[in-house]
Amino acid sequence: MNQTGNERSSVVLGTRGSKLAVQQSEWVQAQLHKLAPHVTVTLQRIQTSGDKILDVPLAQIGGKGLFVKEIEEALLSGEIDLAVHSMKDVPTELPEGLAILCVPPREDPRDALISRDGLLFHDLPRGAKIGTSSLRRQSQLLHARPDLTIALLRGNLDTRLRKLREGQYDAIVLAAAGLRRLAWAHEITEYLSPQISLPAIGQGALGIEGRRDDLFIRSLLSGLNHASSMTAVLAERALLHRLQGGCQVPIAAHATVTGTGVRLEGLVSSVDGKELFRETADGTIEDPESIGIQLAERLLARGGDRILREIYGSA
Repeated sequence: MNQTGNERSSVVLGTRGSKLAVQQSEWVQAQLHKLAPHVTVTLQRIQTSGDKILDVPLAQIGGKGLFVKEIEEALLSGEIDLAVHSMKDVPTELPEGLAILCVPPREDPRDALISRDGLLFHDLPRGAKIGTSSLRRQSQLLHARPDLTIALLRGNLDTRLRKLREGQYDAIVLAAAGLRRLAWAHEITEYLSPQISLPAIGQGALGIEGRRDDLFIRSLLSGLNHASSMTAVLAERALLHRLQGGCQVPIAAHATVTGTGVRLEGLVSSVDGKELFRETADGTIEDPESIGIQLAERLLARGGDRILREIYGSA
């Protein structure tokens, strides 16, 4: 199974076991079947640490890597040949020997508000209880509306929606992409504009990870890669890497690619949303990482460096 360049008739795709993760992996499986009908792609579900620990904020237990570590170990051992991730869950530094080989066309990157009474964000009553597990969302929502109450919300999408229906929250904020992929877009009360909630790095994008030297998988995935989605993700991840950001720090970024140009918008915020620094940078598709680094430097110079020091100093 762990041959590098040889033609193979079957490969194993690793995935988390959540409804959304399996749906995303089945979509990739179907696309690969169209591109290479002679290759059988089998799904293998792998439970990650992030799937097991559901009652603690991600920032307290290690953040992004919790959703990929066990899957990456299976890749390195040759147990699986490729893995499908939500790019917002993937750390900016990958284990030696692994790489993101493909980013398919990106879904809607925005955050979505789902409110129990159908109220829009600005119409929610004072003190409304909003469920989210993301410090990025928390800080921006509080920046826009300091009167809101933010409460921890973890679990798979169906679990989060159930908790809202049970009345545990007045509204919850989720990634629009996951809801759309599960055909649950009808649940969305409002797509939050990036001015209210700038998305997470890589939000809405899938990343397919494999062994760097596996030429067969690299070739198999080449027809599924979407150049502008890959470019946008590279710019966003370069910003995150330069800021050395994890789940403990409210960092957001979204890149748009138009022709040969790339515009990247990013922010760094205090957890309570009282201080929020927002900047944009422009460049070309030739070097998206340099745009991310440039924007990170601007954010640091504006005051982001002080916020990062304060957060990491108290962590």
